[in-house]
Amino acid sequence: MKTRPPVLCNIYNCAKYSPNRHSRFSYYCLTQVARQFSTVPTMSAQNKQAEILKWASQDGEFRRKPSSFSNFISKEPGAEYPPEKGRYHLYISWACPWAHRTAIVRALKGLQGVIGLSVVDWYLAELGWQFSTPEQTPGATIDPVHHASHLREFYFRMNPDYDGRFTVPVLWDKKTDTLVNNESSEIIRMFNEEFDDFVDDKFKGVTFYPKSLRKDIDALNEWVYDTVNNGVYKAGFATKQEVYETHVVNLFKSLDRLEGILAKSTGPYIFGDVLTEADIRLYTTIVRFDPVYVQHFKCNIGTIRHNYPQLHKWLRHLYWDIPQFKETTNFEHIKKHYTKSHRQINPFGITPVGPIPDIEPK
Repeated sequence: MKTRPPVLCNIYNCAKYSPNRHSRFSYYCLTQVARQFSTVPTMSAQNKQAEILKWASQDGEFRRKPSSFSNFISKEPGAEYPPEKGRYHLYISWACPWAHRTAIVRALKGLQGVIGLSVVDWYLAELGWQFSTPEQTPGATIDPVHHASHLREFYFRMNPDYDGRFTVPVLWDKKTDTLVNNESSEIIRMFNEEFDDFVDDKFKGVTFYPKSLRKDIDALNEWVYDTVNNGVYKAGFATKQEVYETHVVNLFKSLDRLEGILAKSTGPYIFGDVLTEADIRLYTTIVRFDPVYVQHFKCNIGTIRHNYPQLHKWLRHLYWDIPQFKETTNFEHIKKHYTKSHRQINPFGITPVGPIPDIEPK
C-alpha cells in the first residue's frame, strides 16, 4: 500500500484569427488601436497594464488583491439587484479555479436557462482575458452582450481609470449595464438561494450552505482558502526560496489535515453525506493539483493520486459520479492556460504531456 511521506520532513531531503498563439499580442495591440468604443482606458490605466503578468512583490510574496465589485443579488424587497431570469450574465474561464466554482454551482442549481454564460480563451496575455470563437479555441465563446474583444472592456465600462486586475468570474447585469460582482465566494452564495423562484422544482431548496453547518463551513473555508486554494499560488508565484518553502510546507500540512477529515467523515463529502460549498471550493484546486500544480507551481512534496488516498477517492467521486463537476472541468484549458500564459515560470510555454490520465478512473 502506498504511503505518504511525512510532510514535516526537511524538504531538502524529500491571433485571435491567427493560428499562431505567440502572435496574438501583436494582433490585439493593433485591433485595440483600431477599435473605437466608449470604454477607452485613460493613460494612467494604460501605463499600468504592462504589469498585469507581474505577480510577486519585491519580498518574493504573492499577495492576492481583494475583489473590486461586491454588490449582491437579493430577493429582499427593494434590493438594488433583484433576481430575474435572463437579466444576469456570467463570464468565466474554464482554466480559473475561482471562476470554476461559479460554473459548478450554476450547473448544480439548474441555472443554465436563468443566467447566461460566456467563456474566455484560456490564453492570458498583457491585455488580460480575451474572447475567441469556438472554432478558434474549442470551449471558448464570444461575448454576446457587448461583443467585446477582451474582458477588461467590462471593467473600463465601470471606471475608465480602473487599474486593478481583470479577473474572472464577472457577474454582469445586462439591465443596468453594470458589473455586479467579481468575487466567486459571493457569487456562489447568490446562486445557492437567490434564484430559486426561477428554477425547476427539483432544484428549489437545494442548498450547499445549510444553516446547520454554516459555522463549520466558514471555519474550514478560511484555512483552506489561505493555505490550499491560494496556497498553491503563494508557492507557485514566490520569487524567493524561503518564501516558496514556507508556503509549500503549509500547503501540504493542510492537505494532511484534509486527508484526516475525510478519513473520519461518515459519508463521501467533507461533512458526511451532505455536499456543501466546502467540497465545491476545494474541488477546483484538487482537480488541478496533479495535472498542473505539482510541476508548474512546484507543489511536489506529494501527489493526490499517490499520497492522499482519501482525497483521491473524494475527488474521483465528485468528478465521475456528479455530472456537473465533470462537465465544467476542461483539462485542456486548465493545462494550457497555466503553462503557456505564465511565461515568468515557463518561458518557452511547454505544456507537459502528463500526468496520464488527467484524472484516474474510480
